[in-house]
Amino acid sequence: MRIVDLTPAPVVPRDGWDRPLVIPKQGGKPVPLTRTTTFIDCIEDKSALGDWHKRMTLVGAAKRPSMLDVVKQLNPDDQGDKRKLNTLADQAIDIAGANTKREKGTYLHTLSEYVDRGEPLPAGTAALDLRDMTAYMGATVDFEVKAVERFVVVPELGTGGTFDRLLEYAGPDPEGKHVEGRFIGDLKTGSVRYGALKMASQLAVYSRGEFYDYTRFPVDPADRKAFAAWKKREVPAEEAAQAYTSLPGDVSQKWGIIINLPAGSGDCTLHWVDLEIGWAAAKLAREIRVMRSVKGAMRPWVSGLTDPKVAQLRPAC
Repeated sequence: MRIVDLTPAPVVPRDGWDRPLVIPKQGGKPVPLTRTTTFIDCIEDKSALGDWHKRMTLVGAAKRPSMLDVVKQLNPDDQGDKRKLNTLADQAIDIAGANTKREKGTYLHTLSEYVDRGEPLPAGTAALDLRDMTAYMGATVDFEVKAVERFVVVPELGTGGTFDRLLEYAGPDPEGKHVEGRFIGDLKTGSVRYGALKMASQLAVYSRGEFYDYTRFPVDPADRKAFAAWKKREVPAEEAAQAYTSLPGDVSQKWGIIINLPAGSGDCTLHWVDLEIGWAAAKLAREIRVMRSVKGAMRPWVSGLTDPKVAQLRPAC
């Protein structure tokens, strides 16, 4: 009999804003890091995404017209009603099926891990998914997978995130030069027509990170009392440093690899992304985030009538 371990895999503890909580390398209490994808989000042109959300909201409302009866009763200028409207908009997007692709993408990520481990796919895997995985195997045949879903931190940026793959590859780069080493890889199950700069930046940040073993400091976030105590715990520097490991020295900081497998397409393509361009964008994102916290960009108007010195110069009426 094969014993299946149903114990949930440990996950990175997170705060109420979904930021990973990490023990600093120098020791101390857990500190929140900005998610890598959130950190670089400010460099992305979101106009296409915003338009897509608006379209999906309309489609969802059309599929369930009763939602509009609730909308009519809400005041868009009232703070409480704003939250209700936001919730309704999210529900409409879900009804339109917008989240189905995301869930499908997560499932394909799981199946790809079976492939990379050399294990058979779960019984009952749908024919379309089998076709996608066949395409995935064909496209990635030149890679040797060295790591899957590893969490890394970049103290320089104050970020933390999980990359999909660490791939070993030998062959031509996009310039036709022979390269050998390890490359950060990312599996995308949607369109990669837009967002190349963000993808390059995301992988560039990962390539400059350090592995962080959060399992050294286990906690159950669902246990509120234990979680509160864990967040107050002071970890000695020597113990904290043991959770950090440098990436292998041959991890490229020049090139990263995007594996594009649109769900249900049966087509998998590979793309190089320039990590030097991506890293420049990440540093620009850091400057933008710093500027957002700068105060004093707008100040109250000062009228000359209220200035005593100016008032003395005005003739009496």
